[in-house]
Amino acid sequence: MSARRTELSRRGFLTGSLLVAAGTVLTSACSTDPTGASGSGAKTTLNVWYHAYGETGTQQAALRYATAFTKAHPDIAVKVTWVPGDYSGKLNATLLTDAAPDVFEIGDFSEGMARRGQLAVLDDVYGTAKTDFNSNAIDSVTVDGKLYGVKMIDDVIMLYYRKSVLAKAGITPPTTFDGLVAAAKALTTSKSKGLFVGNDGIGDSASNAVWSNGGELVSRDGKVGFGTPQALEALTGLRRLHDDKSLLLGFTTDWWDPAALNQGVVPMQWCGLWAMPAVRDALGDDFGVVPWPAFKAGGTPVVRVGGWTSCVNAKSAKIDAAKKFVQWLWVQQADLQKDFAESYGFHVPPRRSVAATTRKLSDGTAKETVTLADRYGKHNPGTWDTAVSSAFNAAAVKIAAGDGDPAALLAEAVKKAQGEIDKQRA
Repeated sequence: MSARRTELSRRGFLTGSLLVAAGTVLTSACSTDPTGASGSGAKTTLNVWYHAYGETGTQQAALRYATAFTKAHPDIAVKVTWVPGDYSGKLNATLLTDAAPDVFEIGDFSEGMARRGQLAVLDDVYGTAKTDFNSNAIDSVTVDGKLYGVKMIDDVIMLYYRKSVLAKAGITPPTTFDGLVAAAKALTTSKSKGLFVGNDGIGDSASNAVWSNGGELVSRDGKVGFGTPQALEALTGLRRLHDDKSLLLGFTTDWWDPAALNQGVVPMQWCGLWAMPAVRDALGDDFGVVPWPAFKAGGTPVVRVGGWTSCVNAKSAKIDAAKKFVQWLWVQQADLQKDFAESYGFHVPPRRSVAATTRKLSDGTAKETVTLADRYGKHNPGTWDTAVSSAFNAAAVKIAAGDGDPAALLAEAVKKAQGEIDKQRA
């Protein structure tokens, strides 16, 4: 599940942790003393944090993986801490204290955490397996040429469409933005809209627009990239969808839920791979997927790739053991990586060889999605925090609505975003 979707839809409170030692799962208090907690004789206890995945069985899987790791490494016990609610807020606060986890996952990768010295360098964890990870998985965790995390799962987001509805209207799946605008308009009726990208009418479409016209959001050297004429051209183009009134707005659930597509409210929807089992249950084989189309000929189709990344606390006193855990689980154990990706929700393993042998991704539309992600996948920059993304999206909303001068709005967003990025990199 993507980090943003989790934060939007899941709220709660920290509920505690479980300790895995010598192959046994025990309830644990705040202590990480392996002798006091379990009597196992383990020399080291790792505190490993996960956000509260909503998919049934995920917590049990994390505990099972910890048990298997401790069986293979009896000198290292693992305390699994499950964190519902505002995971990012709780993690950031706890990393400043003595209770900070040794290993933790993050959603969209944060370059700032690496620059602040909160993340350990993990180049040595990859070894020869580095070339087996897809390019997005490597690029997204790279800061100044060093790797600061290991991607656990890819959440792939693309454009779903109803085959029968488009075929009946004589419309082929769009490959350019002009084609998308025309299809959305033609498929809009008095009872339904042609396209759903989010209840705010923007969703990921603004970042997709920039990427699809050959641009970038932020360069690797920390310079805002969405202030170019090409970016302005693509963002201004979004107004066409709004002027045509072909976008579904204010639905009962947002873009991450496939209900609008499944219920026939729209024939095209931007949504994630996680929704594919529900889409298939509702529609059978009457659906297909395509990237967000290139803005124009020579542009770049876009598939958004989010997901979760395992990191090691650079200030942990147990860095070697923490690295060993991350390497064992997310680099060496192909079977567990496949299990985590397909048994609890529907995700893509970031290692190409593992994805290729994952049963649920081996054929049909799911396999096509893996190929699209590998070919067209884009991830948010590591500097794309709330302040930066909010400045960009606020301008995009106004530009799409025709509320103000597009060039002036974008220039102001660039100024605000650059200021925030400069703070991160100071």
